[in-house]
Amino acid sequence: MMNKSAVEIAQLRVRRGAVQVFDGIDLAIPRGQITGLLGPSGCGKTTLMRAIVGVQRIAGGGVTVLGDPGGSRQLRHRVAYGTQGAAVYGDLSVRQNLSYFASLLKAPKGDVDRVIDEVGLRAQSGQLVDSLSGGQATRVSLAVALIGAPELVVLDEPTVGLDPVLRAELWELFRRLADRGVTLIVSSHVMDEAVRCDRLLLMREGRIIADTTPSSLLADTGTTDAESAFLALIERDRSDDAHTPRSRREAREHREGVEG
Repeated sequence: MMNKSAVEIAQLRVRRGAVQVFDGIDLAIPRGQITGLLGPSGCGKTTLMRAIVGVQRIAGGGVTVLGDPGGSRQLRHRVAYGTQGAAVYGDLSVRQNLSYFASLLKAPKGDVDRVIDEVGLRAQSGQLVDSLSGGQATRVSLAVALIGAPELVVLDEPTVGLDPVLRAELWELFRRLADRGVTLIVSSHVMDEAVRCDRLLLMREGRIIADTTPSSLLADTGTTDAESAFLALIERDRSDDAHTPRSRREAREHREGVEG
């Protein structure tokens, strides 16, 4: 299975203080596809992505990425992580930012120009990041993540705050990357982005409540749009909660009370 999977997660457990964020997640993410990680804010999307890229302390279980333990030194040039918000230097130009990160990664000559064109910032390449719009600054962070041609790109809500045109352009870029074999994991709380993914992982309260495809999601819930489908799954999940043993419900309620 490993040769077909970019990420293998087995019984992942993560604690944050007294809160059990994950209590034994199992998951396999295929190579060369766009996997959408969707769910409401606070459901655990960022924690899961941090575990995949190796920057999240885990309490148990294992994460294997491209055949190596998550966070391993040998993955530094193979995995890219785009955090929420612009993770670049505002007092440097677009090109200066990218040149700096390219030098750290020892990226091939010409990589800076390649990623500038990929994210559509050729006209702004000489501008300071602080002078850019929010959407343009987000593109700079995405360009940084693409330096060095990583095999796995993990993006935490890359389209948040962007207008519909910019969002559509970024998703077109994600599709081009996947078409040439790059694996993408893209988180979002915008349900209509689900239809742009090959694979969907829908999360609620630290659990994966559906591992599916866009077409299967709609067929399974009998709905016509992703938002309605997700709401239907939440209602189904709540119904399942009502039939779980009392001790499990009490443990979950305690966790939610701590998080609230």
